[in-house]
Amino acid sequence: METIILFYKYVQIPDPEGIKKWQEKLCQDFNLKGRIIIATEGINATLGGENSLVRRYISIMQKHPLFVHVDFKESEGSKTDFPRLSIKVRKEIVTLGKEINNLEQKTGTHKTPQEVHELLQKNPEDLVIFDARNQNEWQVGRFKNAVTAPINHFRELPSFIDDNIEIFKDKEVLMYCTGGIRCEKASAYLQEKNIAKNIMQVSGGIARYTEQFPDGFFRGKNYVFDGRISMRINNDILGHCFICNIAEDTYINCLNALCNRHFICCDTCKKDFDNRCKKNCGITEEET
Repeated sequence: METIILFYKYVQIPDPEGIKKWQEKLCQDFNLKGRIIIATEGINATLGGENSLVRRYISIMQKHPLFVHVDFKESEGSKTDFPRLSIKVRKEIVTLGKEINNLEQKTGTHKTPQEVHELLQKNPEDLVIFDARNQNEWQVGRFKNAVTAPINHFRELPSFIDDNIEIFKDKEVLMYCTGGIRCEKASAYLQEKNIAKNIMQVSGGIARYTEQFPDGFFRGKNYVFDGRISMRINNDILGHCFICNIAEDTYINCLNALCNRHFICCDTCKKDFDNRCKKNCGITEEET
């Protein structure tokens, strides 16, 4: 049996290259595949492998002084959901593109899944539920009544916030993302604007909330960045086929490599359009 783990931690890493080499050896020793991003601000990773080897990896990580108390989120999957092992050192572990000093002092108040569920049951009038993910993600799954941003990349979120200040002004804001990492920066950025009455974030993100409440206020699928593409949480279908607009929540990539559009497609259109986003995408007249 195999599993996939998702984890992050904002922590000052004085030697990212040294941690990278250590991670490369660990993952190779335990035959793990996936992605790890390391920066001076912390670590962000998704890895898959055999259960027993993943457990050994977690045990070693938890003994490292920089990575104690890391929240390792587990889900069904395997190392085959990743094409390879990729470990990179970058400037940020998620790219907001805005420098935030003293991040840990500015993030929103962390709310447990139980606290989030109770808050959403009460549904106070001044509550704004805010999705910090991109549109590919929220199109197939999101919390009920969430405000969503029509963005393709996380780095575009600050501009959305700046252009929509009135949404958050004097409100109780509950922010969420897949596992929590983006909310750390997004909530801190919103905090710096000093416009919301209170800013909260779902501790552990969608992953932790849906573990406890699979039929709760989050509906549809949870989008993930590996070969699984998305994980069904409940039977609600929130998305629509890009071609015919019927209810659908399955993503494919256009067969034309130069296009490679990532889009939702129903089985009928997938067959009729030959796995392309439009008729003959990328096919010249000579080829037809």
